[in-house]
Amino acid sequence: MPLHIPPAPAPALRSVLAALGSPTAVREDRTPALRSAQGPLTPELPLPVHVLDQITPAGRTPCTRLAGWRFLIRGGGRAVAAAETMLTPDGWVFSHFFEGPYLGSTERALQQAESMAGSMGTSFQPRLLSVPELYMLTLWLHRDTEADASAGVPAPTDVLVPLAPAPPGIAAHRPRRVADLLPVMTLRLTPGPLLGQTA
Repeated sequence: MPLHIPPAPAPALRSVLAALGSPTAVREDRTPALRSAQGPLTPELPLPVHVLDQITPAGRTPCTRLAGWRFLIRGGGRAVAAAETMLTPDGWVFSHFFEGPYLGSTERALQQAESMAGSMGTSFQPRLLSVPELYMLTLWLHRDTEADASAGVPAPTDVLVPLAPAPPGIAAHRPRRVADLLPVMTLRLTPGPLLGQTA
């Protein structure tokens, strides 16, 4: 398979299963789609969520950290919500359920990645990369499929697929190499000259 989905930590998966199995076990309310879902709900496609703490100038290695694991919750043959887990001093715990545009966008990006990997004759390890400075989320296709999914930084040849909604000036679902997209993100954060200001 062109995509090597990394296994989530067992306690993270158990925390999501517990939250799905016993709504009273968590403080957070279920989303409307989860409340109205018929039949069994299953957590699938676990993806590690890495955060790009700061966009660095070109040529420097980006700095990332693992923030959690996200599971798509499938019911009735489709993704109806997502579940997020986080690491605490006591281990992995359930954080919250959510729904919204990133659900469908993540599924679409994963399908794109499958097609792209197949046409390129390569494999990827999918991850999520959050860029808080731009309110942006991307599917990060890491080329080292054997790497520890909880660690590492985006390599220049890794591919990022911005999820919709993407920030202005960055096209959603247009796969780009890290080396090509990072300069664009840096440019988006560089303040331009004030109007009327002369050099």
